[in-house]
Amino acid sequence: MRALTISANGSLDRVEFRSDIPAPVLTGAGQVRVRMRAAPLNHLDLWTVRGLPGVTISPPWVIGADGTGVVAEVSGDVSSVRPGDRVVINPGLSCRACAYCLAGEQPLCVKFRVLGEHLPGTFADELVVPSTNVRAIPATVTDADASAFGLAAMTAWRMLVSRAQVQPGDEVLIWGIGGGVAQAALRIAKTRGARVWVTSGSDAKLERARAMGADEVINHTGIDVGREVRARTGKRGVDVVVDSVGAATWEQSLGALGRAGRLVTCGGTSGHALQMDVRKLFWNQWTVMGSTMGNDADFDAVVGELVAGRLSLPVDSTFPLNRGREAMMRLEEGAQFGKIVLEIGA
Repeated sequence: MRALTISANGSLDRVEFRSDIPAPVLTGAGQVRVRMRAAPLNHLDLWTVRGLPGVTISPPWVIGADGTGVVAEVSGDVSSVRPGDRVVINPGLSCRACAYCLAGEQPLCVKFRVLGEHLPGTFADELVVPSTNVRAIPATVTDADASAFGLAAMTAWRMLVSRAQVQPGDEVLIWGIGGGVAQAALRIAKTRGARVWVTSGSDAKLERARAMGADEVINHTGIDVGREVRARTGKRGVDVVVDSVGAATWEQSLGALGRAGRLVTCGGTSGHALQMDVRKLFWNQWTVMGSTMGNDADFDAVVGELVAGRLSLPVDSTFPLNRGREAMMRLEEGAQFGKIVLEIGA
């Protein structure tokens, strides 16, 4: 089958389109084989190519975390989907047997793994995953919408709804509105009645964010966003900060946070080592929380929002699978607004 692969970690010149990858087969109970139709790029794909601590790939390694396709085959014990169903894919796999899984918190599983990172990924003609990792979607949902929303929307839902518990009237600050998670966070926060602030280094992206419903926009180039937020709010600050940037923005995020505020993070693209004054933490009674992907309930919730038409994300551009490296170069440059999608099958 065709696939986008790497055989060693490094720069994007390691990414290779191949047509000689063995097709996956069902190997046990509870599995489905999906014929992929489209898959989005995520920053996780760039990190996988470069190499992640503690992660070893087996060449040729198929990259890609999520996407949409059509069920081609199911194990005999699977009844949740059947051949011919269009499905979306949850990229996080768990053991389904540990205490965390049994409590419904699959992302905390001690054996939690991610497609494209720990297991062969979605940038291929076919994929085999547990049936628990797919949900059927109707024909009314386009391939572009279905592929663009998966990991990004589920990650954002868990951050804003399950973790930060955004409420009507909350002021929410979201960093870097050009990316999929940030845009999903904007959509979700608005549907929950929040007033949303967004940042970008691009005025053009900020204007597009306004069109998506952003209430306040900040070009973060060369300014302290925390001070800017406090100046605009009469020193009150915001209730929730969504920060996936890390070291470069952490102090500004805390500076923007009001008393009893919640900061939620799902990554650290600019660096992982952080500094903070613990006196401000306890005096302001802040809550700082981490978040990774989502559990079954989060996945069900975002699929429901997708089907209802409330959670579609902008698609920046589409590329055929054999131009996957070019697509990843666009993501690496940070020029996109919305998801970059690979078209795989008809």
